[in-house]
Amino acid sequence: MSATLFVSMLTLLALNVPLAIGIAFASIIAILFASDVPSFVAVQRIFTGLDSFTIMAIPFFVLAGKIMEKGGISQRLIGLAASIVGSTTGGLAIIAILASMFFAAISGSAPATVIAIGSIMVPAMVKAGYEKGFSIALMATAGTIGVIIPPSIPFITYGITANVSIGDLFIAGVIPGILIGISLMIYSYFYSKKHGYRGGEKTSFSKFFNQLRVSILGVLMPVIILGGIYGGIFTPTESGAIACVYGLIVSFFFYKELKLSDLKGLFVETGYISAMILLIMAAANIMSWILTAEQVPNKVAEIVGPYATDGIMLLIIINIILLILGTFLELNAAIIIVVPILLPLLAQFDINLVHFGVIMIVNMAIGLLTPPLGVNLFVAKTLGDISFNTIVRRVVPLLVVVLIDLILITFIPKISMFLLG
Repeated sequence: MSATLFVSMLTLLALNVPLAIGIAFASIIAILFASDVPSFVAVQRIFTGLDSFTIMAIPFFVLAGKIMEKGGISQRLIGLAASIVGSTTGGLAIIAILASMFFAAISGSAPATVIAIGSIMVPAMVKAGYEKGFSIALMATAGTIGVIIPPSIPFITYGITANVSIGDLFIAGVIPGILIGISLMIYSYFYSKKHGYRGGEKTSFSKFFNQLRVSILGVLMPVIILGGIYGGIFTPTESGAIACVYGLIVSFFFYKELKLSDLKGLFVETGYISAMILLIMAAANIMSWILTAEQVPNKVAEIVGPYATDGIMLLIIINIILLILGTFLELNAAIIIVVPILLPLLAQFDINLVHFGVIMIVNMAIGLLTPPLGVNLFVAKTLGDISFNTIVRRVVPLLVVVLIDLILITFIPKISMFLLG
């Protein structure tokens, strides 16, 4: 049954069938033609895959990010970043990264971060003399921080799949996200110094405090979300609803940039994005069930076992596998399909599932930058008139920086686990 599943899925994907439809149809074909399992099991697994209170956090966080994006938060975060960076060499590049980190703590989505910050920063960088290819590639890479710094939609998916505390995953993603951001800033500084890219306007304490004053309500949003979850005040799902209400209040009554007429568009966009994510999760749940029923996890463990002599070797092997899978599998689908297969191996070497969750999400974030799927690359291409091949070439050095961070995160668990004590 598993062989039929994989052949069918690869055939459908080669025909450019959408990922969710390809996974669902391949799974149904495997059940109908290669097993004695009743066909209604496919429908049952779809509903089972979505029958979770925690999954409701996904549309809530998508909506919260959309509200804060439309409500003017991205412009204020860029202003705050500029007041911190000032006239530092490569200042606009560093501002773009810092603003992406701020926005990541609100949106939980990589593509949303690329669009929200990139649509403002790329024209500004090009106008200041930055090469367009570098500017767009930088935004594509900085956008990956959107799925690492909490709140992160993929962390929610992983937490549900691996039965791990989503609050712990959120906390564990803070330092890795900051590490990647700082690494990109260091690279941008030396790259800008080499190419003569100047900084922004000079800053001062008064400018910083003024920008902090006007943006503080947006900056407080992730503090409220994480503080409430970790303080036991509300669940991750409830925090998503609170983030929506908080975003509406701030955008309507304080920033006054959101209008009632904007809400319909926000709800439609949220429904579209959430439906895509949930449809992929539902389809992947059928596939995951088939793989488990066919004892694929045990077979994988038998194959990998002789090579994985210890936990370090296992993580090296898994990282290589995840980097390959990330090139053609959507992030949430990869989590639901792969995690059940890897759990027995992780348990065998007593690898912490929270730490591994961070490793997996960083791997999948790198997949957002690698063709042929490379979602961030396609999103970033809309920011300027530039060929896809040019973006890919420009992303490579930045990709190396993130890969070095992945190695550090993998083999220094304290980077992820420090804030958890």
